[in-house]
Amino acid sequence: MTSPAPAFAERPTRPVAGKPAGYVGLATYSSLGRLWQLLAGASRAGRQVSAVRGDSPDTARRRIAGYELPGAGLLLDPAPLLRELEDGFTPHPALVALLAGDAGPLRDVLNSDYVLRLDFVVALTSGRELIARPEFRYLPRPDRPAALPSGLTLRPRRLGRDELHLLLQRACGLA
Repeated sequence: MTSPAPAFAERPTRPVAGKPAGYVGLATYSSLGRLWQLLAGASRAGRQVSAVRGDSPDTARRRIAGYELPGAGLLLDPAPLLRELEDGFTPHPALVALLAGDAGPLRDVLNSDYVLRLDFVVALTSGRELIARPEFRYLPRPDRPAALPSGLTLRPRRLGRDELHLLLQRACGLA
């Protein structure tokens, strides 16, 4: 008896009509072959490759999930967190230091006790543009209790196109 084929083996062939909101253009004049290469690499690297809910199996859009980046405290965007802390918070030394203008202790806590979970939705448009929508979030390491109060919105800063492309390639085992 054969096992079911992974999601990338279907080799989606129908490009999406255009670039939806929230997506970043990674490469122009791309091809289905490049998308297939990313999906196959992600599967080989142990990532979960799945169709996006609502898409048909032949739509050239897939979710790549499961890549974690440790030591990513430097990527934190403190501005949304500061707005959240103005309304009240559970005291933590790193958060107090952030309110005082020093983000270093918070970045140290993130580096030691959290990982940045990097999920991507990648697609090829009918205009032959390779696009991606990043879905990044900080998660406590599974072997340690959460150091910061639960309910805090920890977001990474907005990354540039080249940074996203490199992280996607690393997630797919191609860089």
